[in-house]
Amino acid sequence: MDLPCVQWQDHVAQKWTGLDPESKEHFASLTEVDAVFKSALTLTTLDDLDFLQSISATYSMQKDTEQAAKCRERGNCSFKTRDYTAAALHYSQGVSFAPLSSEQLPLCYANRSAALHHLQLYQDCLNDIDKALTNGYPSHLQHKLEDRRTQCLKHVSQGQKAKDDHQGPASKHHEDPDGVTAPSLTSEICPQAAVGFSTEKGRHLVAAQGIAAGEVILHDRPYSCVLIPGMEEVQGKSGWPDTERGEFGTEHRCCHRCLTDTLCPVPCDGCSYSRYCSPGCQREAWEEHHRWECPLGADLTALGVMSQLALRVTLKAGLKNIQMAREPIRDKPGCIESSETHPGHHSDSYLSVFHLLHHLNRHSPALRFLNAVTVATVYLKLSKAGPPPASWDLGNGQSPHEDGGDGDWSTKLWLMGSAVLRHVLQLRCNAQAITVLQDAGAANSRVQSRRELRIATAIFPTLSLLNHSCSPNTSVAFNTGTSVDPSGSDLSADFGGAVAEHGSMTRGVTVTVRAAKVIKAGQEILHCYGPHSSRMVTQERQHLLREQYYFLCQCEACTLTQEDGAEFRPQRSGGEAARRNSGLLCCKCKGTLNKSSGDKGTGFICPKSSCSHYVSPSEVSLGLQEIRVDLDKAVDLMERERPDAALRLLDKAQTQAGRILAETHPLQGELADAMARAYATMGDWKNAASHLERSAAATGSQYGDDSIELGQQLFKLAQLHFNGGARGPALSVIPEVRRLLCLHCGPRCHELQELQAMEDCLRG
Repeated sequence: MDLPCVQWQDHVAQKWTGLDPESKEHFASLTEVDAVFKSALTLTTLDDLDFLQSISATYSMQKDTEQAAKCRERGNCSFKTRDYTAAALHYSQGVSFAPLSSEQLPLCYANRSAALHHLQLYQDCLNDIDKALTNGYPSHLQHKLEDRRTQCLKHVSQGQKAKDDHQGPASKHHEDPDGVTAPSLTSEICPQAAVGFSTEKGRHLVAAQGIAAGEVILHDRPYSCVLIPGMEEVQGKSGWPDTERGEFGTEHRCCHRCLTDTLCPVPCDGCSYSRYCSPGCQREAWEEHHRWECPLGADLTALGVMSQLALRVTLKAGLKNIQMAREPIRDKPGCIESSETHPGHHSDSYLSVFHLLHHLNRHSPALRFLNAVTVATVYLKLSKAGPPPASWDLGNGQSPHEDGGDGDWSTKLWLMGSAVLRHVLQLRCNAQAITVLQDAGAANSRVQSRRELRIATAIFPTLSLLNHSCSPNTSVAFNTGTSVDPSGSDLSADFGGAVAEHGSMTRGVTVTVRAAKVIKAGQEILHCYGPHSSRMVTQERQHLLREQYYFLCQCEACTLTQEDGAEFRPQRSGGEAARRNSGLLCCKCKGTLNKSSGDKGTGFICPKSSCSHYVSPSEVSLGLQEIRVDLDKAVDLMERERPDAALRLLDKAQTQAGRILAETHPLQGELADAMARAYATMGDWKNAASHLERSAAATGSQYGDDSIELGQQLFKLAQLHFNGGARGPALSVIPEVRRLLCLHCGPRCHELQELQAMEDCLRG
């Protein structure tokens, strides 16, 4: 939920409508962020605060003993059915809801330790046993925990001995108290790239030398990020999970600071929402922002992710950084400095974030008003929230309440409010969705499909340098939590070997940008902001880009379309004819339909002179919709473990699709993928592989022969051949999978490790 909830948007819209014409005109004429914030403060009243409080009750984040007990009971039900992962997540919910003095807290910890023991997470199990005992677990039941502790210690001891034997003393490295090395990777731009500047484009990234496909261009960490609650698919449905039915959203599965997956989060002591992968992340989040967010959690959720992220950026920056950042542009609001003024672009540099364009005058007056009143309301809430965080300390140990400090603190808080508004405005054009691939379907399914989820919104100082292209020359990969650096040794080699001197284990979110194709010296390095030529037609892309980013895209894909009217397609064999191919079939002669804008109107027409059959857009839309409905029903049946019923629906949809769609149409690819999944679930690997080959062909036609999407489909195909014992077909597809995964994800990604294991097994 990037924007505020609908109730708040409607409330502020009514407030805007109710302003007299003179006040509206005055507000719309303001050209400086400070002036807009001042004006909004004068217009924000106690009625606004009361209304926010009334709607934020829906998002209550208070501790609740009764809710903790219900979560524990749901965990017990999952435990009895041996769904230990769901059980652990339910118990974690109970831990988060339980007040510190509640008897439910030790019971939830103890029950979670049992689930973790079954999942063979022995160290986590030991930690929960200690927490259960520390928080008053009943004495007459403690013998169960002691028995479990003994079993865990035995497993941990055996596991450590095996690890020591495998690694040897030379491979050990020092870890911090939470078991993870401090982050050693900072924002880096490869030597072949340089920061350029122009009045038209601002700061941007250019290839100073030729960059080969697959080379790492930059590596960045977010200045700050906010986890997106619920389940938000990049392409598909989004919504809030129903935990009573065993559905869990991002907020239940991920650390709220570093986004790592965890089954045993450390809860916030003050609210039932925020949770972390370790005491270290909990401490760092508390010191950086959560001490202020905690009492305002429900309000911030109602006001949306963008407002919360803007606040986090400001809290992390602190008073001194904001004062320093304001100094160069105090008399020139909205301008942007050249790279000579601000040469550095580092993830710990607030200047890089502060000087991103905020486009104040391009936001509509109504949207400007919504943002300003939202921030003013947060400001008024913060003014009553207590002492400032450490980053806003006034210095010399002086409290804002000493020696008449209240007025001084009020001034500093005003600077904070203005900075928050600036960042809200910036984030509309500069926020970056953090996406991950997550397994979909039943956890115990024999075959898993994957979906791309937005799990957080962030601001990346260096990644923000990249301008947009609908057909970008880069590939972006995110890594979350605690794991091996996704870019592996290639990053260290490309950047002169100065990376990860204390080991490759790091905590936190990282993004790696690679060249998806050869980039010649002098060419701009470009990234896709969302509207991609392989997923949207030009008109739709340009509308979205104008609406959100305030520019008319003139990238290669858009320019070629404007010149000849044919939609741009990724490079592939077939040339101009392939570019003009709509993927639709003529129902009369089975020829391929072309887009038409002639006398019959916009639609599709058969190019054969002997046919010339015309199909209207509404006819095409209706046919596609009918196929989509059956496909969605079939996917739902598979998730409920009914592959036979799913196949019957898919056969029907396939017959219908064959009448109107070419084999390379994206919907044909989705149908073939679903049929492959259904056959694989039933153990029919040969048929599954046959359908997935069809899906891969459609994927290549849509996204291109060098796309990560094709790589992911071919990876699944290699798995199917391997599972079916088809040694020759598996070995024949593995090299292409390796090439594509290396190109987009680097040589150390998890899929490549699995691919190597398959190949080693096949070759004996």
